[in-house]
Amino acid sequence: MQRFNFHKYAVVTGSNKGIGFETVKMLASNGVKVVLTARDEKKGNEAIQKLKQFGLSDQVMFHQLDVTDSASITSLVQFFKTQFGRLDILVNNAGVSGVNPYETVGSTVDWEKLTQTSDMAENCLRTNYYGVKETTDAFLPLLKLSNSSKIVNVSSQAALLKNIPNQWAKRVFDDIENLTEEKIDEVLKEFIKDFKEGSLENKGWPTIMSAYIISKAAMNSYTRILAKKYPNMCINCVCPGFVKTDINKNTGMLPVDQGAASVVRLALLPDDSPSGLFFIREEISNF
Repeated sequence: MQRFNFHKYAVVTGSNKGIGFETVKMLASNGVKVVLTARDEKKGNEAIQKLKQFGLSDQVMFHQLDVTDSASITSLVQFFKTQFGRLDILVNNAGVSGVNPYETVGSTVDWEKLTQTSDMAENCLRTNYYGVKETTDAFLPLLKLSNSSKIVNVSSQAALLKNIPNQWAKRVFDDIENLTEEKIDEVLKEFIKDFKEGSLENKGWPTIMSAYIISKAAMNSYTRILAKKYPNMCINCVCPGFVKTDINKNTGMLPVDQGAASVVRLALLPDDSPSGLFFIREEISNF
């Protein structure tokens, strides 16, 4: 019973609202010490004030984080190292959609008609894939110091490989034996080149939510690389379902607490649980 004598320490990226906020709240309610992060300090501190209303003051603290900014990532890792000395749970939740659902009028969103520019696409890859990768890489030394480290990458079933018509990209992402981060980079470079040339459809890339789908598929593949490389850690990705959040103009079907519950379940899995898997809510899915 000794293991209940120490705190678990967690960080949740992009957690001032939505699924991230609920994830912080649930982890803290389970006795985990959680660092809530946000790009905007004011919004982050407001989120902490909200959590205090639930009596979670001792369990939560705020630190600024922008996953697209190396200095910001370094600052958070340094803070963790000084404050706690290790990290037990990393939830990579920060993400952008690569489109703006608020450009459509009314309560529904016509996803097919939303503007997608190459700047938006590049920012989407930078946040959803490279931001996750850089944050994770920076935290790996602290995760290795935990005897029960978990990484949960928040993904989407939109990024299942069956939704990517480009056979080459699909083969690269699915070839777990030979998959490398360099090969993922090649796919993303090719995608951006084709995006800029206006040849997404010709080259077999998704045309709706293109960058979002490709960035999350890349993250899923990276999850599998990590799980293979660090067999002592439990590293999985999860689609929390179509949840009502800002990213979809609150058009989702599920309330945020139900979405967050799937994330928290993976963050609190028992040791020796399976790793390198993709979950759609509670169910294991193919990639």
